[in-house]
Amino acid sequence: MLSAKSVFQEILDNDESFRLFCSVAASGEAQGGWENGRIAALVPESRRDLAPKIARHGTDEDKHGRIFNALLRKRGLEPMEVPRETDYTMLLEARGIGLAHDKLRRDEPLTDHDIVIYLAHSRVTEQRAAAQMTMLCRYFGDHPDLGRAVRMIADDEDNHLAYCHEELLRLAAAGYGRTIQRTLRESALVEMGVYRDVSLAVMARMGRVLGWSRAKSAPLAAGIRALYAYERLGGWRRMVSLRMPERRNALGGPEQSASGAPEAPELV
Repeated sequence: MLSAKSVFQEILDNDESFRLFCSVAASGEAQGGWENGRIAALVPESRRDLAPKIARHGTDEDKHGRIFNALLRKRGLEPMEVPRETDYTMLLEARGIGLAHDKLRRDEPLTDHDIVIYLAHSRVTEQRAAAQMTMLCRYFGDHPDLGRAVRMIADDEDNHLAYCHEELLRLAAAGYGRTIQRTLRESALVEMGVYRDVSLAVMARMGRVLGWSRAKSAPLAAGIRALYAYERLGGWRRMVSLRMPERRNALGGPEQSASGAPEAPELV
């Protein structure tokens, strides 16, 4: 029976497909770590209270990248170069979502408006990340090799999403409400298209590696396109709504790691 769990299990059981899966994930997390690190360094004086939280966000993303690379090493595999059509973060940047990398490479302070753009973009992408990790936890939370890693990453992603909600609500109260809602909607509409394209590209490559027949590949591609259609018709609203989270000040305390391990890769 074709199910999300069976498809992921097939990907995880094959070294080459697992290598692609972890390489794509590690690359995206490392890119997110760099972006957040640069933003933390360039936060304007008016928002310096956010700098430690943004830096913590970047540290978490770097940690996730190390975890995926550690999973590869445990199988005796090396990361592969990520095909451009599967590079989610770079494709988003190319479509104008978030802060441009040339801006982040300059040593010029960001503006309050830049911080609004950053947080709105993060709120959208963290919604996607949290949903993906929830799914992986549901299927592989008890897996002997993956379980502890996916549970820890999922908890971090929930913290990131809570932080975005809380900080955006504070900025909305400070007068940025219309800018936030406009940016959230623009980011969500672009993100959905990029996510669809990346998902199709990854599945096509997985299909070639695993020798999937057209009878198997076609329903998977149709499912990806159906999700995109659902999101375009109204599912996008879950990515733009704001509510005060139960986890308050989610990135304001000391960094946590599963079982108190000092280095994230040791979790796997």
